[in-house]
Amino acid sequence: MCRLFGFRSVILSQVHQSLVQADNALEVQSREHPHGWGVAYYVRNSPHIIKSTSAALEDKIFKKVSGVVSSQTVLGHIRKATIGETNILNTHPFQYGHWTFAHNGNIKNFDKHREKIIEHIPEYFQKFILGTTDSETLFYFLLSKISKDINLSAEEINIEEFTNIINEAINELIEIVGDLNFDEDAPPTENFVSFIITNGNLMLAFNGGKKLYYSTYKNKCLDRDTCSSYSPECEAPTKTGFVNHLIFSSEPLSGDNIWIDLGPKEILGIDYKMKIFKKTLD
Repeated sequence: MCRLFGFRSVILSQVHQSLVQADNALEVQSREHPHGWGVAYYVRNSPHIIKSTSAALEDKIFKKVSGVVSSQTVLGHIRKATIGETNILNTHPFQYGHWTFAHNGNIKNFDKHREKIIEHIPEYFQKFILGTTDSETLFYFLLSKISKDINLSAEEINIEEFTNIINEAINELIEIVGDLNFDEDAPPTENFVSFIITNGNLMLAFNGGKKLYYSTYKNKCLDRDTCSSYSPECEAPTKTGFVNHLIFSSEPLSGDNIWIDLGPKEILGIDYKMKIFKKTLD
């Protein structure tokens, strides 16, 4: 399966450590996930996306991108293909307007269920589905549900409202494709829909069967004495409901961050105010 990385912070930060230098950085994980990579980073709320069909470990562009990217919002993906050939159209992250999306999983019997899923996607969105992956179709399925209640161009989206919409969308998807699988030893052909979605201000992740971890604080921030945004939430669990950074990763990364297991069926998100919200799929 694929590997995901998501980063949201109140300050501009480089992600070279997470993408390249950590003991199990995305670049290292690409040894077992060789079917391409993609990085989306936001500049003034606009996503810039760089993709390649090469393995990140062998791609000089990946190292170059990770070394220069400095952003408050980053979404990274390392692909191990299950559905769809290896080409740039099938490489994550996928983008629509300000929104970007990356998926780690599989929709079981996608060929059988695709048309039923497409029925839930308005024709306006359907024309933007350019590849053949279940992941891209899932992205537009979610956007279709979100757009019914939320202006996709809005920057100030309430995280609790957004989470509830995602909750409903996932349940609708399950009605079509069947229950999600949370058995770590299950074959990759089963139903898994772990993902990260962001518009640059809001970021949300869902554990739909493939492991995800998150971090909102460190043992000790090396910049605590010089950072103008330093707060107690940088080195301890939040007591206010607000955080200064949120990181998602398919595997805990080495370093000072404290990693917490995002449990099965858990949805965790953060909004434009850096307010964090979590619920379990119901």
